[in-house]
Amino acid sequence: MKIVIALGGNALISSKEKGTYKELKDNIKNSIKNLKPILNKNKVVITHGNGREVGVLVLQNEKTSKKIPPMPLDILDAETEGQLGYLIEQQIINQTKRKAITILTQVQVDKKDKAFKNPTKYIGPFYNKTKANKLTKRGYTIKKDSNRGYRRVVPSPQPKKIIPLKTINQLLKSNTLVIATGGGGIPVIRSKNKLKGIEAVIDKDLASSLLAKRIGANLFIIVTDVNGVQINFGQKNEKHLPKTNTKILKKYMKENQFPAGSMGPKIIAAINFLDKKGKKVIITDIKNIKKAIQGKTGTIITK
Repeated sequence: MKIVIALGGNALISSKEKGTYKELKDNIKNSIKNLKPILNKNKVVITHGNGREVGVLVLQNEKTSKKIPPMPLDILDAETEGQLGYLIEQQIINQTKRKAITILTQVQVDKKDKAFKNPTKYIGPFYNKTKANKLTKRGYTIKKDSNRGYRRVVPSPQPKKIIPLKTINQLLKSNTLVIATGGGGIPVIRSKNKLKGIEAVIDKDLASSLLAKRIGANLFIIVTDVNGVQINFGQKNEKHLPKTNTKILKKYMKENQFPAGSMGPKIIAAINFLDKKGKKVIITDIKNIKKAIQGKTGTIITK
């Protein structure tokens, strides 16, 4: 079976952790341990988020800018894709007998995408209101991220094309596990028929959905920090959805059940995949991945 697994949330680093090397390495080691039964038997592409990591690099850029020239967001995207891809790749090799490789993935976007005028992608740590106000005065675009606090937002254009798609397909055919489109990939545009980096962060789930469609995946797994999809999230009448379909999810989307900074992109990614001949999407957390594959927990989405 051909599967795309999008790692995020506690699979990499939780909001309660500091983001140390040990925390990151231990979390990735545990994630691959939980995914091992899937990795051993299937053709798999693993993708991952980078919101927190790229946010940290942005802060490092800012604090050292007087001594070290800062780098644009597309370069920081590439750095985090290599950083996290290396750790994931190493754990796959250590824990399975499969070949694995990380592809620094350029993803083409439209330079006229409205996202460049309306930043919405959350990156970096959470701030309280006082700190958020200070950062706003310094020129950052800060928005409230659900009920979890305030975070910086940057442009998040729609992914249009996976540049190394042919290479990824060739690697899968050679029985190699692939880590690709990390952090949504490196955003690039075409200018005079040449690729050029652009400052943005592509949503990991939307890029993963596009990749899953383009490689003809049977299953798309979105690993997040909650065990599935809920409606009325955080309210007394909160309800878990064990099984659902795209028609029902589209209805809930119109009711604004899924915030843009939380479950929204995951739901859109799931719908996009299933609307283009995908068969099944699973949304769950890393500790429940085995049971979710068996249909015993998480949220299973079909067309």
